[in-house]
Amino acid sequence: MEMVLKKARAYRGSLPALLPGWKALALPGVLVAVWQAVCAAGLVKPILLPSPLAVAGAFLAMAGSGELAVHLGASALRVLEGFALAAVLGVGLGLGLGIFPLLRELTDGTIQALRPIPPIAWLPLAILWFGIEEGSKVFIITLGAFFPIFVNVLDGVRQTDSKFLELARVLEVPRGKFVTRVVIPGALPFIAAGLRIGLGYAWMCVVAAELSAGMKGVGYMLTDARALAQTDRVLVGMLAIGVVGKAMDSVLRRLETRLVRWKTTFTGA
Repeated sequence: MEMVLKKARAYRGSLPALLPGWKALALPGVLVAVWQAVCAAGLVKPILLPSPLAVAGAFLAMAGSGELAVHLGASALRVLEGFALAAVLGVGLGLGLGIFPLLRELTDGTIQALRPIPPIAWLPLAILWFGIEEGSKVFIITLGAFFPIFVNVLDGVRQTDSKFLELARVLEVPRGKFVTRVVIPGALPFIAAGLRIGLGYAWMCVVAAELSAGMKGVGYMLTDARALAQTDRVLVGMLAIGVVGKAMDSVLRRLETRLVRWKTTFTGA
């Protein structure tokens, strides 16, 4: 009896750690259940919205043949390449324009004029410049992910409290030390937010670029499935993007918590 009570207390103590995971799965579970019920009742045509079981069957077939891994791997590699370039350029230019006012005055107007142009609008030029293979796709991804990162980093630098600047002047703190000890640490939450937003834009841009050109990637797979009216394969590709994108975002979020341990967040009243 005592052993049963101990196990019950241990299980009850572990509930708080399990609840966040169950809460995150509750809404997807309800949506899938409603989706399956609607399809089973015949309220929607299978060609418009196949059932979750049909999508699961298509996923198993594509995963078993290796087709999904090939397309998803190609897209993920392009996203990583474009996102890495965008991160280097966005963080570097954001810090440079935020720290040096003259540089901001010279370049900020041009950058802000280019920012509203959709990345997909650059695709014809990208194909002319880099061809229809990897170069044009990485260029579109870099362009799409760059601006969210750049804007967040610049805002992060510019939000540095003026009191710290005045104190640094009074204490005659060298500019380099002030930047590395005050400006950059203070901008880290903005940098992390920009990187996470830029990663989402990178996935959107890779699909758009692959829809227009190429023979490999999730975008190409979606185009091919749409042409053949294989809606289940279209949904498999969409869900695969969502899962992989969520996994990559979780890595960035974990990195953020490690780098910005002093940051306190509001979790709700």
